[in-house]
Amino acid sequence: MSKWGDRMKKVERLAQSFQLNPLATRYKPRLWPCQPSSVWKLFPRQSPAVSFAQSCREAVHVFALENEKTTQGQRIYLVTSYSELWHYYRTYTQTLMHCYEVIPEGAVCKLYFDLEFHRPSNKGADGKTMVSSLIQYVCDKLMEVYGIECSAKNVLSLDSSTEEKFSQHLIFNLQNAVFKDNIHVGRFIHAVLLPVLSKTKNGSCLDAGMNSVPENNETRTRVVPEGKVEETDEVAGSPQTKRHKQEETDLEFLRVKNKDGQDCLFVDLGVYTKNRNFRLYKSSKVGKNAAFTVADSNQFITKPEKGMSPEESVFLASLVCNVSFTGQRILTWDVPETKELSAPRRQCQQGSATNPGSLAGCLTSPHQEVDNFVLTVVRKDGIQGSIRRWNYFVAEHLLVYDILKYRWCENVGAFHKSNNIMIVVDLKEEVWYQKCHDPDCRNFRSSSYPLPQEICVGYIMTLDEEDQAYLMDDAGNIEPSQTAHRAPQSTEEQPADAWEDGQNDQDYLASLDDFEQTSREISDQLLLHCMAEFDSQ
Repeated sequence: MSKWGDRMKKVERLAQSFQLNPLATRYKPRLWPCQPSSVWKLFPRQSPAVSFAQSCREAVHVFALENEKTTQGQRIYLVTSYSELWHYYRTYTQTLMHCYEVIPEGAVCKLYFDLEFHRPSNKGADGKTMVSSLIQYVCDKLMEVYGIECSAKNVLSLDSSTEEKFSQHLIFNLQNAVFKDNIHVGRFIHAVLLPVLSKTKNGSCLDAGMNSVPENNETRTRVVPEGKVEETDEVAGSPQTKRHKQEETDLEFLRVKNKDGQDCLFVDLGVYTKNRNFRLYKSSKVGKNAAFTVADSNQFITKPEKGMSPEESVFLASLVCNVSFTGQRILTWDVPETKELSAPRRQCQQGSATNPGSLAGCLTSPHQEVDNFVLTVVRKDGIQGSIRRWNYFVAEHLLVYDILKYRWCENVGAFHKSNNIMIVVDLKEEVWYQKCHDPDCRNFRSSSYPLPQEICVGYIMTLDEEDQAYLMDDAGNIEPSQTAHRAPQSTEEQPADAWEDGQNDQDYLASLDDFEQTSREISDQLLLHCMAEFDSQ
């Protein structure tokens, strides 16, 4: 019996080891059968999370999570789909209560605002009236610049105000119009708020870049149609100067004080940077209880799809990058070419003579290898086509290229005389196809052609153990994975253990024979009962 007792102790130690380091995959949330498969991966850093999301064939996105148990300011990055996040967002309210949308660099997005002021320092301020006035002013500018009609009914207003702080998010859900990316959004907002920014005095809490706005009677930039920036020398008493002064007066309500008494702007101009984290509907900041809810003054009404709850439709409308490619007009705001720019141009021009394959004068898309492939498509048979610009629809994993000097249309089997074409690359399906700007071919889509294998990002990625430093258990708790704390395996030869020792194998077989000879057959009912009891633990 002593030998049997020793065997049992070794088995118990092995069982305990397997519990700490399970052979099976840890729990991963899954919407089955609503979705055939799911993605739910957690990363300690944003960069690998973005790379993994770009490699997935499924429509997944990156979200940032703040955890009460981690150091304040430290974030974990989650890659999953909109529908799956919403499903568990409602279920695990404690774990996912501090959640942010990551607005990817270069991604087509909606016009959005982050508004806030310190209530005790602005006792006469009426936040509701200020929001209403801002919405009306922006809607007027959208009509003036882009010819787009909108009103408060197109703007989702979310509120997370407290007694100390007024805080709202505005997300413009325009009819078939979005901005090229959030950098262009920031340029547009900066331009239309220039009258009030020009009055900002030294010592303000505004971004340092805002303090260089020219004073009266100096060269200014003004708003002109289609987001083109035009310089003008304003002279005292001119119509332009009078209009500017009137706008300064109209926008005076945007000037507020922070708790230190410094001049600030009601509009936070720091939320228009690449890979920006923007707090979600129903989420609060870590250590705070003020989550975003639909504001009392909100006039935007969602239209839920069949089988979708009103709350989920609000959640989807609040996502800045939840934009479909179909029928969208892309709004841009270009910076002047005559001065040194603080941000690189994004409007693509034809490559230089020395390097015709480059995209001169612009940033490449998030997938430079795809840019180069598209250039090979439009440069053949002696025709030197080029990329005018690209738009990245992250919600559908689509890169849409506007092409210059190459007008071959598969629909007519010939070159268009004047209208240009588009090349659409579906990163999820790893194919490309052609569409047209020509009115007669507007609804045409060519056959799909596979992308070259060497530029396809494989769906299955080999992830470093460090990149899998967090896992979510079946109770919704996010904890460090076992691999993150597992000691590195020694390369030294290990002593023979229970499983590979020949004598031990013989002992196991002898114990098994002894059990079978002295014990009666185990019933199926007992086995099922044991399995059910194991699963319930």
